[in-house]
Amino acid sequence: MPLDQSLLDWIAEAMAPIGSITHLAMMGGATLYCEGTVFAIITAEGQLHFKADKLSDAIWDEAGCARFTYEFSGGKMGSMNYRLAPDDVHDDADALRHWAKLGLEAGLRAPVKKAKKAK
Repeated sequence: MPLDQSLLDWIAEAMAPIGSITHLAMMGGATLYCEGTVFAIITAEGQLHFKADKLSDAIWDEAGCARFTYEFSGGKMGSMNYRLAPDDVHDDADALRHWAKLGLEAGLRAPVKKAKKAK
């Protein structure tokens, strides 16, 4: 399934008051950045997930937003600390900004990954 450009456009439009949105392709989906900080992913299936962390997990749990999970070959399950966006973010810019800000805050708190040294 190709990346949903209309979803990317909607997110960029709704997030314009906060900052510019860029993305990088990732396994059929995309990693989304606001002013260079990771705040969300779009899966290959077109689902939007916002970044979460220990400080925001309770808010996501209270809203009933499931954690992003995936299956390894062999059937073992894994998860990443991203939460499925509530349905209202797809048609309500204020709701999108509310939940995206939680993702952006989690992204800003995340440790900076060190660049790998060339061999």
